[in-house]
Amino acid sequence: MAIILHLETATTNCSVSISKDGEIVALKENNAASYSHSEQLHVFIKEALKEASLSFPDLDAIAISKGPGSYTGLRIGVSAAKGLCFSLDIPLISVPTLQSMAHQVEVKADELVIPVLDARRMEVYSCVYDAAYKEARETRAEVIDEDSFTEYVSGNTVYLVGSGAEKCRGVLQHPNFVFNESVVPSAKDMASIALQKYETGQFEDVAYFEPYYLKDFVLQQKKKKN
Repeated sequence: MAIILHLETATTNCSVSISKDGEIVALKENNAASYSHSEQLHVFIKEALKEASLSFPDLDAIAISKGPGSYTGLRIGVSAAKGLCFSLDIPLISVPTLQSMAHQVEVKADELVIPVLDARRMEVYSCVYDAAYKEARETRAEVIDEDSFTEYVSGNTVYLVGSGAEKCRGVLQHPNFVFNESVVPSAKDMASIALQKYETGQFEDVAYFEPYYLKDFVLQQKKKKN
């Protein structure tokens, strides 16, 4: 039986879950705009273990949401995952943030789901997935305009989900687009992806693994008061 701890910190949702053979047995999360991951993450890990009646030595692997997403959030999650893997001597699994978001949507044959995370201005992080949740187009950072994703929408329903869907709703007019901005990355949706990687030995190098930032970190300086 594979017992995996999943950590999701790529956005405002600080989320922790534990799965046994792909089934979620504990979930702790809080989607707060304050990005309180540094205070909450380790507390949630301990609470999830207690809820599942498990302890750290029972874990077989740690799965981390690898991005794209918040620079600070990803750093906090990856640092915690690495520390646990080192101390417990267990493997590290990375789960693409957008792929786990796609799993929140039931997609029929010939339909597509495009998770979109809000970035700066009119930009989003996006990836296109088919009904089997396989990549139909790679992850990109892109500016949304009236032509975005139009090559996928002819004759098919295309679900745009995530914090960037609101931007898309205001620009994309085709009736086959379905928008849902309420979808947020959550550790509960990482289990099936993490289990498949665990069973096939798709592990990360704990020493050298880095989050998938997609874009360089830009420090936002506060404006000086006159």
